[in-house]
Amino acid sequence: MARVDLGWQDGRRRRQVLYGRTEREVREKLKTAVRAHEEATLRAGPSETLDRFLGRWLETAKDTVRPATYRVYEYVVRVHLKPGLGRKRLDRLTPADVEEFLQRRRRDGLSPRSVHHLRAVLRTALGRAERWGLLNKNPAALADGPKVEAYEYTVLDPEQARRFLQSLDGDPLEALCTVALALGLRQGEALGLTWKSVDYGAGLIRITHGLQKIGGKRVLVPLKTERSRRTLTMPTAVSLALRRHERLQRRRRRLAGTRWVDTGLVFTTATGTPLEGTSVTKRFQERLSKAGLPRMKFHELRHSASLLIAQGVPLRTVMDVLGHSTVTLTANTYGHLYDEARQEAAQAMDRALGQLGN
Repeated sequence: MARVDLGWQDGRRRRQVLYGRTEREVREKLKTAVRAHEEATLRAGPSETLDRFLGRWLETAKDTVRPATYRVYEYVVRVHLKPGLGRKRLDRLTPADVEEFLQRRRRDGLSPRSVHHLRAVLRTALGRAERWGLLNKNPAALADGPKVEAYEYTVLDPEQARRFLQSLDGDPLEALCTVALALGLRQGEALGLTWKSVDYGAGLIRITHGLQKIGGKRVLVPLKTERSRRTLTMPTAVSLALRRHERLQRRRRRLAGTRWVDTGLVFTTATGTPLEGTSVTKRFQERLSKAGLPRMKFHELRHSASLLIAQGVPLRTVMDVLGHSTVTLTANTYGHLYDEARQEAAQAMDRALGQLGN
């Protein structure tokens, strides 16, 4: 038996129950029913407006994307796309319409990056319409978006990184910052690390989940891609910092007594509950200021990959450490640093050959 949720129809929640003699038969019926429901949901009438289509698209997106992604889609559709383009007929929307809309949003004060994001969400929505035969071409994909300057992120050089970690000696943030800096973890990956994922004997850490806020609660969610789910070798500095942190957490647990919440997380509050990302960032920036270092986002610790590149580590290895989907993404982000490393290598070779020539 299989059950298909058809959503709300005429004020009632509708479900369809399917039966078969074998699991395979039921799975085929389920696949057919879901396809038919999506076709019926997304099929546009002769005067279908973009407003109506986007509402239908959001309904289907609920079951296909992560909650955080859906919240972004819903916000962009509600605040920008529907007010700006909603009255346009879906089958008459042109690239010129999209470009004019983007230009208006730019004149309204949105940054090029934000406007670029609006176009990306619209392109995703209209891509679904194109796949289902509602559009011959995707006007958002054909429209030109604003030029977005490369983001200038802050990176700690090796001396600054050592100074920062030394300034955290004994601080509750010491282990968290060490792990994020040495392993290039995203903030959600670091905050979602569990003790089960730490293998001191093998010297490995398995990155499989991230901490995400859903419905006002912080919960662990699986990482999206195979590349994101990775196993990393612990540098000695990380292993030592985690062992010290483990002792600190045991003391906190004894002090909290019955108030302790056993989440299994490595990094927690004084009562064992998950840490809030914004409060971590605020405390992190306070520690940076105290150490006399430039202000930066916690996520920018992830760009410690520059430390690896400065040591001549290949981009392919850096890609695996960071969990990037392609080596092209790594090259686009850190290529300029890799060029510097290669120049240093060439200069070192010149010095060696010069000595041989003498």
